[in-house]
Amino acid sequence: MAELLKAQDLCCHFRLQGFWGRGPLLKAVDGVSFALFPGETLGLVGESGCGKSTLARLVLGLVTPTSGRVWFGGEDLSSLPRRGLKAMRRQFQIIFQDPYSSLNPRMTVRQILEEPFLIHNLGTRRERRTWVADLLAEVGLAPEHLGRYPHEFSGGQRQRLGIARALALRPRLMVADEPVSSLDVSIQAQILNLLVRLHEHHGLTYLFISHDLSIISQICTRVAVMYLGRLVEMAPREVLARERLHPYTEALLAAVPQPDPRQPFRPPALRGEPPSPVQVPSGCPFHPRCPEAEFPRCRDQVPAYRETAPEYWVACHFR
Repeated sequence: MAELLKAQDLCCHFRLQGFWGRGPLLKAVDGVSFALFPGETLGLVGESGCGKSTLARLVLGLVTPTSGRVWFGGEDLSSLPRRGLKAMRRQFQIIFQDPYSSLNPRMTVRQILEEPFLIHNLGTRRERRTWVADLLAEVGLAPEHLGRYPHEFSGGQRQRLGIARALALRPRLMVADEPVSSLDVSIQAQILNLLVRLHEHHGLTYLFISHDLSIISQICTRVAVMYLGRLVEMAPREVLARERLHPYTEALLAAVPQPDPRQPFRPPALRGEPPSPVQVPSGCPFHPRCPEAEFPRCRDQVPAYRETAPEYWVACHFR
């Protein structure tokens, strides 16, 4: 099966502004490669600040990569002219993390949902009104909501509006950038069920970003683990549930709260705090916190990101 999305050696570096001029180099994404196939859901998980959202914006063309390339449907996004990229954007959309700041407070629901059709010159006025009403019904909102403003909705309802806006142009790929992290637990379940239903009904492909591995393992077919701008492990969900090769993935799973109070809490066996992305450790970036690190190898040598089994990739010297 041909890839829908392919990223090769993506890097995104930002030069920070120092007190006396040019500051240090922040490597938000540093040499990431992966492929996303039609109809699957790839989960991207990692701690806050590891580069997940930057990677999402890179694959959507919202941020220009320092190096590397992205292909969508076999076309190199970096080689497309501005008009060609605008037409291509109809095929991939993003659900933003914060439903409070991602909606224009001066626009009604009708204007927010009609805007994508106006930008791409789609349909007559009557057709657009019909499409907007259908979108509202599809995400579980009523026609009387059309004249309201975003501040009149709850957080879960606003996220439904964000999903409806992303769904308006019937994209092939949807990037969900932590779409439930700011919601209550009960509302999280409703939004996740909505995303699963839309995936099944429209045959969507998802890149689902989260810091919660328990959510990722519920809805994703493959899981990619990111640490300090690099992928350290990628595997099918079923395989990752049986055997986790990288110590960082083990630590993420150990940090997931257990719903059964009788289960003893076992904190992850990590040393220290996450290092700054401005000062990435030499060798394996995880070695200062890894309980299995061996010196000087882990300190001096960068582990290769390699396929140790079919569809199973890991970056560790001892796996």
